[in-house]
Amino acid sequence: MNTEDLVRQHFTDSIETKISTADTMSTKIAEAGQLMAQGLINGSKIFTCGNGCSAADAQHFAAQLINRYEMERPPLPAIALTTNTSTITAVARDYHYNSVFSKQLYALAQHDDILLAISTTGHSENILAAVKVAQEKDMKLIVLSGGDGGKLSGLLREQDIEIRVASNSAARIHENHTLIIHCFCDLIDQTLFGA
Repeated sequence: MNTEDLVRQHFTDSIETKISTADTMSTKIAEAGQLMAQGLINGSKIFTCGNGCSAADAQHFAAQLINRYEMERPPLPAIALTTNTSTITAVARDYHYNSVFSKQLYALAQHDDILLAISTTGHSENILAAVKVAQEKDMKLIVLSGGDGGKLSGLLREQDIEIRVASNSAARIHENHTLIIHCFCDLIDQTLFGA
């Protein structure tokens, strides 16, 4: 395969995965967006976490809620648990890296706050620990996952929302997660501030 064909194949694969996700997950994406919007109306905060590229997605989502997505509006309360390097490194040093998100949730989250947990594989121990804390605190829980959902899918309660991208390619999963996050931002903005 020549280089131009390789590039075209990436675009084709990305488009096909996005169409598949739209066909299978649109209802859950809309449900999750409405759950977040209603939580914000009720005074809840949205926490988010992930590792690697998923950490970047978590930070991207929080930044768009605090700053703005596409419309001018007041800042919204969102906290990316991936950003405080002093806390993350202290917890990892004194306890374990598996606790870097869960300890922050213990300290900062309240009943009825929302956790958006992002994991392409569903096997990250620190994400699993954060999900368990969210459930103990009776937080609302939204999970972005991929593949077969990993261990994470087995932890979820009936009321938790899992949006799983049906792909085993980390690149395709991340591309879909970014688009889903943009859907969340627009759903929140339209619900809270739309004309």
